[in-house]
Amino acid sequence: MILDFLTYLLKLIGLLLVQLLVVNNIELSGYINPFVYVAFLLSLPVSVKPWQMVLISFLTGAIMDSFSSTPGLHMAACNAMGFLRIYYLRATTNKEDQEGRMIPSISQKGIVWFTVYGFSMIFIHHLVLFFLEIYGFHEFFTTLLRVLLSTLVSLLLIVIGQLLFFRSAKTNG
Repeated sequence: MILDFLTYLLKLIGLLLVQLLVVNNIELSGYINPFVYVAFLLSLPVSVKPWQMVLISFLTGAIMDSFSSTPGLHMAACNAMGFLRIYYLRATTNKEDQEGRMIPSISQKGIVWFTVYGFSMIFIHHLVLFFLEIYGFHEFFTTLLRVLLSTLVSLLLIVIGQLLFFRSAKTNG
């Protein structure tokens, strides 16, 4: 239990460092702002209780906000993603996955499932984040394009990370 906690804490710290020190400093265009730290929330076990998921999402967003000078934006986006993740996983996983230690990853569920899952959750995160950032629905289509492009680039980076670092993590038969 403590080992799992430390492992996830190190994953969170690592992803936040990659986000803050590398990804935030890459200037792709005004429309593309990838956020790879959401991979932490995507990769939490399916068996995480709903209240734990919302709390972890809140804390992850709060940490990101404190380093990004965006008070509340990442907290709201992470909470929306964490809350809706619970329902998405209940609808798309079986009973054994939900009761076991299944971790949503390419190695355990396949690239197609993970891509759809990742796209859905990252899109929700980016939708909330970017519309809160402009504080309204003016420039709706411009912001929607920004959400879509940023989601695709974020997903691409996360999938590449999954393929590079978690290839041999398959635990179920």
